[in-house]
Amino acid sequence: MTGRIAFQGELGAYSHQACQQSRPEMEAVPSTTFEDVVDKVARGEVDLGMLAVENSTYGRVADVHSLLPKSGLHIVGEAFVRVHVNLLGVPGAKLHDITEAHGHVVILPQCAGFLRAHNIRGKVSSDNARAAREVAEAGDKTKAALASELAAQIYGLDIIAAQIEDHANNTTRFLVMSRTPDHSRRGAGKMITTFTFRVRNIPAALYKAMGGFATNGVNMTKLESYMVGGSFTATEFYADIEGHPEDPNVALALEELRYFTSQSNILGVYPADRERG
Repeated sequence: MTGRIAFQGELGAYSHQACQQSRPEMEAVPSTTFEDVVDKVARGEVDLGMLAVENSTYGRVADVHSLLPKSGLHIVGEAFVRVHVNLLGVPGAKLHDITEAHGHVVILPQCAGFLRAHNIRGKVSSDNARAAREVAEAGDKTKAALASELAAQIYGLDIIAAQIEDHANNTTRFLVMSRTPDHSRRGAGKMITTFTFRVRNIPAALYKAMGGFATNGVNMTKLESYMVGGSFTATEFYADIEGHPEDPNVALALEELRYFTSQSNILGVYPADRERG
């Protein structure tokens, strides 16, 4: 597939890396915010959007999970990207020169141990690639960026310390978003179905709604809850399951789910990424 795919961040961001890894044939288009990515896809300025949803160290990206159900877009793919955090500095800078490291609020906890060990202060930036660009522009040997190898290449920075993340399995999951759904079976591996639902106001409604997945042998890999409209009385659930809605056991589980819910909505049906554990 040719075309354009939008991502949040500047050139060199991990989302840019995800685009290159998942859709290498497409032109990657930088966007300021997650909302900007969604808007570009919805308006037809780009064909697809790449959105980070969770990190194995930091956890879920809350803004994206709350944005997805109301975006009007559909999940058509996923990508698991191994996040190597690198300390990038201006040419000639050494580790002992660095006093500040700039990175997104999500990436700072991922390498907190390294920063403490070297007495480097973490500074929040709106985007890791932007931090790299600003470090390059400033030309200050005491300032560094926490970003990808791709960002180092784009902005002409040295990798002062490579792969400084605290956890060796540091991985971010991304979702590929489209204006139109694609529920077809594709790929040689398993399929993932993502949906949201609200339970009916009856005792043990969530327990009963989930029972169908257990009794029909459907593996649920994610279940998260969100308040709706700032109210403590309205809760929406977001779930991922392994399987296709037309699989007999999945169809039975979803039918039982609908009986105990006031509403449910399939956000996407897509092939599982080969890096999925």
